[in-house]
This record gives sequence, C-alpha cells and structure tokens, in this order.
Amino acid sequence: MTTLLKLLVWLLRIVVFVGLFGLAIKNSGPMELRFFLDQSWTAPVSVVILAVFAIGVGVGLTAALGAFLRPQRSPGRE
Repeated sequence: MTTLLKLLVWLLRIVVFVGLFGLAIKNSGPMELRFFLDQSWTAPVSVVILAVFAIGVGVGLTAALGAFLRPQRSPGRE
C-alpha cells in the first residue's frame, strides 16, 4: 500500500514539475526592470520570478531568525 502511495506522490511531483517547466519555457521572453537613475536590467521573465522568490525566501528566513536564536526559558524560571 505504501509503495502505491509513494508512486502516486512521485507521479504528482513529475506532473507539477513538467507543468512549471512548460510555464517557464512559455514565459522566456525578455523583461525590463527599470530602477531609479535610469538604470535597467533585462532578463527573461522566469529568471525575474525566480529572483523575486529567492529574495522573498531570504527576507522570510531573516524575519524568522530572531525566533530561532532567542534563548529558551527554563520552566523553573519566571
């Protein structure tokens, strides 16, 4: 039974990967990001989306870092 479930999970992963890969291929056209002082950056749409996602993950991990590094209180202390 668990073998069938593992097979279904892998099939779902493959379907999601192929779908997202197809989306990235279809959105491979150039995109221009314009910054201040007339600076710009041209990159494919999928690269821009990946960069924004990576920045979001970095900001989220940085925000959660305080909770991970905060010293734990012992139950006997108030």
